[in-house]
Amino acid sequence: MISGSLHVILPLLLIAIVALGFCLDEKFQGNENDNSSMEIYTKNYNVSRLNDSDENRKIKKGFEVFRYTSKFIGPKKKGGKFSGNNLSCANCHLWSGTKPYAAPLIGIIQRFPQFRGRENKIGTIVERVNGCMERSMNGIALPTESEEMLALIAYMNWLSRFAPADGKIKGQGFVQINIPSRAVNLTNGKKVFNANCIVCHEKNGQGKWLADSIAYEFPPLWGSDSYNNGAGMTRVITAAQFIKANMPYGATYENPILTDDEAYDVAGYINQQERPEKKNKEVDFPDIKKKPVSTPYPPYADTFSVKQHQLGPFSPIKEYYKKKYNIVKSK
Repeated sequence: MISGSLHVILPLLLIAIVALGFCLDEKFQGNENDNSSMEIYTKNYNVSRLNDSDENRKIKKGFEVFRYTSKFIGPKKKGGKFSGNNLSCANCHLWSGTKPYAAPLIGIIQRFPQFRGRENKIGTIVERVNGCMERSMNGIALPTESEEMLALIAYMNWLSRFAPADGKIKGQGFVQINIPSRAVNLTNGKKVFNANCIVCHEKNGQGKWLADSIAYEFPPLWGSDSYNNGAGMTRVITAAQFIKANMPYGATYENPILTDDEAYDVAGYINQQERPEKKNKEVDFPDIKKKPVSTPYPPYADTFSVKQHQLGPFSPIKEYYKKKYNIVKSK
């Protein structure tokens, strides 16, 4: 596990395992080949029960930064404007990072260092956090030794205390769904949005603030205060997986509300709306064959259009990579 200094020497064996095996986007790829059970989600993750030691104060601060991110590093914070929008980490990592199939952070510490195709290298947990900062939060990197970064790592370290040594848990990432063998139906996506999403996210997709206005209760799904077009959630497949097990409010992986087709269509509708532009996206995925098929921006290692990468159908793209490169694409 990672301590406050972040300067941890990990065993060379772990590095070798990571280099060989972890070629997936951590945040967005589910994993059923684990040695845990869903019981791990019933453990105590209530920070209010912690006593007032120095380390526990850091954990509690990490929880606060995670839950109310913009209050600490948002665009209105004087001298600390690292996040470019008013989203919170908890808007995607639901239940403060403890909900299965909502990119839970239980075990995240043990799963890093990790190879990531977007950078084509083994990266640290700090680099992964800053990937979110620059994309989902539409901001800039948080300094490695900043109080907020150290607090976030302490919180994730605490969440991971019950995880197995390799960090692999059931409910990791997002739930797998049957991706329709057709393009997104934007008309149906709008209907699904209007029928299921506007009660929380509003008809204009701009969300709702908490009563004290320190964070969003329901985040904006597009527009200037949402995630930028370099974020992983702009991938239709990724967004559909998240939506299926978590949306609308009250849905779980055991009791979903939308069908796979509905989740697919509404994900496509949401991601066709205007959002901030991520600069320098062309340097993502130095080996572009590692790019997920629903990445909405070029370049690509194939002959399919940008529109098809955004809206599908994705089966022909996956078949192309299998035939030409012998690469099996799962997302």
